[in-house]
Order: sequence, then C-alpha cells, then structure tokens
Amino acid sequence: MRATGATSASAAPCSTMPCLHGQGHAGRAAAYAVAACLALVTFLMVVSLDPGTQAASWFLSSSSSSPSSSSLQPSGGGGGGGHLLATSSSYSDGGDGGRNSTGKEVNEEVLFQQQGGDDLLSLINSSSGHGTPDLSVTPPPAAPAPAPEPAKESSNDATHVMPQVRRRDVKLERLELGLAKARSAIMEAIRNKDNRPPLIDKDYVPVGPVYRNAYAFHRSYREMENLFKIYVYEEGEPPVFHDGPCRSIYSTEGRFIYSMEMESRMCTRDPGLAHVFFLPFSVVKMVKMIYEPSSHDMGPLRRTISDYVGVLSTKYPYWNRSLGADHFMLSCHDWGPYVSSANGHLFANSIRVLCNANTSEGFNPSKDVSLPEINLRSDVVDKQVGGPSASHRPILAFFAGGNHGPVRPLLLEHWKGKDPDVQVSEYLPRGVSYTDMMRRSRFCLCPGGYEVASPRLAEAIYLECVPVVVDDGDYALPFGDVLNWAAFSVRVRVADIPRLKEILAAVSPRQYIRMQRRVRTVRRHFLVHGGAPRRYDVFHMILHSVWLRRLNVRVIAQG
Repeated sequence: MRATGATSASAAPCSTMPCLHGQGHAGRAAAYAVAACLALVTFLMVVSLDPGTQAASWFLSSSSSSPSSSSLQPSGGGGGGGHLLATSSSYSDGGDGGRNSTGKEVNEEVLFQQQGGDDLLSLINSSSGHGTPDLSVTPPPAAPAPAPEPAKESSNDATHVMPQVRRRDVKLERLELGLAKARSAIMEAIRNKDNRPPLIDKDYVPVGPVYRNAYAFHRSYREMENLFKIYVYEEGEPPVFHDGPCRSIYSTEGRFIYSMEMESRMCTRDPGLAHVFFLPFSVVKMVKMIYEPSSHDMGPLRRTISDYVGVLSTKYPYWNRSLGADHFMLSCHDWGPYVSSANGHLFANSIRVLCNANTSEGFNPSKDVSLPEINLRSDVVDKQVGGPSASHRPILAFFAGGNHGPVRPLLLEHWKGKDPDVQVSEYLPRGVSYTDMMRRSRFCLCPGGYEVASPRLAEAIYLECVPVVVDDGDYALPFGDVLNWAAFSVRVRVADIPRLKEILAAVSPRQYIRMQRRVRTVRRHFLVHGGAPRRYDVFHMILHSVWLRRLNVRVIAQG
C-alpha cells in the first residue's frame, strides 16, 4: 500500500529497477578560497568553459529572432490542429499571483524562435508562415545556503567565513541538452524527408499517407526510445491512485496506468533523470470512491487532486521548478478536464492526456494530448479486431447509440429508420450484433455523446470500418500531430448531417478501398495488448505524444 508522504518498496512504479530516490538538484558545495572575489572569478570561469553550457546556449540562440521576455499570462486554450510549436505563447501562473506552492516568487521567460522546415509532427507550421514559439521555464530562485560555522585559526583569534558557491543543476542541464539534440535530429528529419532512405527497424517502418511525415515520425519515435525517461510518483494509495478500470469504456485510463507502472524501459526510479513526471491518479476511481451520486458536487475530487499536488510540490523540487510544465496526468473520464482545474498550474501548464479533448472547453493541443477512448470488454483483444473487404459490406453507413449530447439527436432525427443505406438507430433489435453491424458497414458514424470523444472511433478502426467523425472541429483527434486523419477517415460538420448519404456515396469504390487499407495500417497504433505493451501500440503512441510536448518545454536550471 502507498501512503501519502511515504514510499513503499512493494508499491514501486517500476519494480524491476533499483530504488534510487535521488534529489534532482546536485546540491550546494562549499568552495573554499582565500578571498571571496577569487572564488567568484573561478566559478565564472568554470561556467563559461563548460561545454554543456555552451551547447545549450547555442541551442537557445540558434533562432533568427531574439528571445523576448513575457509576464505570466493564461495559456491559450483555443482549438486548431494542434501545431505544437505554433499556437502556444506562454505559461499561466495558475491564478497564484506569480508564486509557486511554497510561496516563492516565480520568474518565467518565454523564448520565441523562428525555425524553417516542413509542416509535420506538429513541430512547425511553415505553410501558414507562423513562427515556432519555444517555451522556457525558469525555476524560482533557491533560498541562500546557510553560512558555515566559523573556523578559528590556531595562530590568532580571527574568524574566517568562507564564501558559498552553489553548483549548477548538472542533471537538469544534461537532460535539456539531450532534448535539444533530439529536437535538432527531428527537425533535420523533417527537412530531409525526401532525401533519405527509410530508417531500418526490425519491427515496423512507418510509411505511406496515413502519416503527416512518416520519416520524421520514425526518427522521433526512435529518439524517444533511446532517450525518454519517466518518473512515476509513488505517493497515494490504490484504488484512487495507481489503479484504474481495465475493462470498460474508460479502459484506456486503467490500462495506461498499469502499463506505465510495469514499464521498465522508459521508467526511471531516479527523478533527477526524468524528463517528465507522471501523476498516477484515476478520475474514474475517484468518481466511484469519493463522489456522492447525484450530488453534482465535484469538490471532493478537486480537493483530492489539490492536496495530492500539494504533497508532491512540498516533498519534491520538480513541480515547483517547472510550475508543473514537465508533469502529465491522464484521464478518460468526462470530468477529467474539470477536475484538473483544481490546480491552476495543472490545468494551464501540465500535459493533460484526456479522452475529452474538447478545444472549446480549454483543451490546448499544443500542450495537451488527445487520448483514444477504447471500450474493452475482455482481455482477448484479437476477437475485437478485423473485418471483411469492401465487397462484403452492403451497408453504406451505420450508427447505434444513446440519444444524448448535442449531435446525436440531430443524427437520429434525420436518419433513424429513414434509409436502409444509412442505418441509424438508438437501440438495436434483440439478437442483432453491434460488432457484426459495424463489420457489414463501409462507414461507421462516430458522433460524440455528452462529450466529444466516442469509443466508436477506435471500434471502427479495429473492425476496418472507415470512421466518420461528426462534429464542428472542436474534437482534437488522437495522435493528430503524427497521423493524417484525412487519409483514412471522413469528417462531417453537424450542419451537413442531412447530406450524409450524399457525402459518403460520393467516395468512389477505388478511393474507399484505399481508405480501408489505410485503416488497417493505422490500427496498430490503437491496439491494446493483453500482455506487455508492444512498440508502436496505443501505449507507446500516448507516450510519444507526451514526448513531443515535452520537447516544447525547456526547464532552465537556476544558476
């Protein structure tokens, strides 16, 4: 059992790895010198000659535009296509008046850089001519080191107090330098995608139009595998923490938490070596264990998260040094976005991995991650995968589901029982299989319900039915920074619901066959495996999305 404020060996997030709970900061070392000025000069010389510092400075100043500072402002929560380095401008102070949870003053710089390249991986958007904002977080200044005890010399009664010289956070500088090199490699891959042969990979080589840039994605994925390290906080007791549902409409939440805590390759027990920090709480379990049914009071859930972040920010230095920008949470429950607002930094700065990825409700694609909603009914996933070719799918379009939310009533009003080619119903007759109906349909309609996400998106991909997203663009599609959704799906605006048959019938048989083949190709990125996660599956794609957003953030060590 994990207890708040204490760690337990039996509850280790990565049980196969030794426990090395080190501090992220290298600490302070006393530099003894004859005079204070000599110590200061020596320290400055060491800083100026350090190759790591020079490399980091080169990366910081490589842009064509000079950095500009900005005061803390609320992060943009607008929509858009999720261009990571093209939409966000600054971090929010979370409504804390420029102070972190310890009450120390916070100083931030936002560095705007212009970089060239092709539009892919959401790193840049050259087609629109926008620059590439690069976000840097300067941690709050540390408290001065305590003065040492005076040392008396035997020759006289004089007392000498030696000056204190604080070491730089070497671990953090190395982390940021490694990220800078990875980012440079990815940008190079984006620029030279047409001049390089595919990378060699024993398992899978991404190719084809299902990707916005297959070569750059592959390079980014490989960089992630080689470098990315994640620390899972151990605080908190199951089931609210370190637990989650594994067989339900919210199964993505529980499966990820389980896989994250069993993952050994990208997990580290030393938080000083981590690029990101995972907050392993389950909103689904909170609703089950803490929420009073029909009370409409989310106060207990919000207080739980607020207290949890408070414990972490007091016990560890990592939350405060970045204002939560290198931390991430994950929730598939509809209330995930609202509960995350319990802490202003968590909502505005942290990476929120959410099924309810609604840009009109504060989801920010430049820093947040759209989580696929996958309804697993059993651990045998293979039985939920596969479907016939186009010639064995007599139904043009299909939907069955509850009549709730803003979109479904319109869909049912226009098409329920109206046309055998567009089979829309609220409930299926007894004995009719929902899965079989999807397998017999060429297009599967995926409107959101109470919220924008729908498990039908993943179900359609599993069953090789071309998904049709019915919305007005507020839903940030999963893995949209890598996947080219237009190549294997159809997106229809709510106003065009009456024209659904016309729109879908206009897709030629040849074009449909191509789209269905691409659905089959992209399916590997949505698969949940019964055992350990496999490369390029949904677990690793979620981590890759977090990796991309961490590349957007530079945490500057306080010198």
